[in-house]
Amino acid sequence: MNGLFYEMIFKRKSFHIFRDTGKGKISKEELIGIEKKFKSVKPLFDDIKVDMKIVKEDETSCKRGADYCILLYSEKKGNYLQNIGYIGEQLDLYLASMDIGSLWFGIGKVKEDKYNGLDFVIMIAISKVKKDKFRKDMYKSKRKPLEEIYEGKNLANILNVVRFSPSACNTQPWMVEEKDNMIKVFRYKKEGKRGMMPVNKVTYYNRIDMGIFLFILEVCLKNEGIIFQRELYDDYDIATDLEKVLVAIYKMQA
Repeated sequence: MNGLFYEMIFKRKSFHIFRDTGKGKISKEELIGIEKKFKSVKPLFDDIKVDMKIVKEDETSCKRGADYCILLYSEKKGNYLQNIGYIGEQLDLYLASMDIGSLWFGIGKVKEDKYNGLDFVIMIAISKVKKDKFRKDMYKSKRKPLEEIYEGKNLANILNVVRFSPSACNTQPWMVEEKDNMIKVFRYKKEGKRGMMPVNKVTYYNRIDMGIFLFILEVCLKNEGIIFQRELYDDYDIATDLEKVLVAIYKMQA
């Protein structure tokens, strides 16, 4: 499965609107497949309860021409936002393998803020998309240059892929320091572009972004055969005005 995830990193894209994407529709079988995939994803934190629900787009505030929206729910505990990002990105890449386009729709509202006792966190809008509408050259996408998000020398090729992780309003809130077979990953907040996000929601969505980033980082490390031990750090009760917050450390076997 890791090989499929790695391949899909280069194919997936964020469809900010589903227009001229083909006449195909997501089938019932594909919806069942998405639900089964959710049940098999690996969480970042095993002790955080999560759930999902798939609804038609018109049952949400999302108006992007999608067939459906995947609603992600969680108990509010510890690093639950990172956890949802980590889980959701597995779905995101799986969807691309089925020619289903996706959009992490952070500002969306739903009819049910609670589901099975869990709180709504974020939705992913989805629609069937023609193959030729997916990315052909990921490196043409707009991202921060490698030197702006990475300090090190041994993992440049890997981070040159990981930096294309999706993030809310393309804020790319990450920084990586690599030295002595150790990778330190930080959530990095710098004043500037935040797109449509309300200022009080930037940290909320960027914590989800960090979960997405960690999953793609791990896929790329495994693709290179790098064995690592992961240490995760609390980013739940950390002050939101800090510029740089340690999120994870990866200790690589020499």
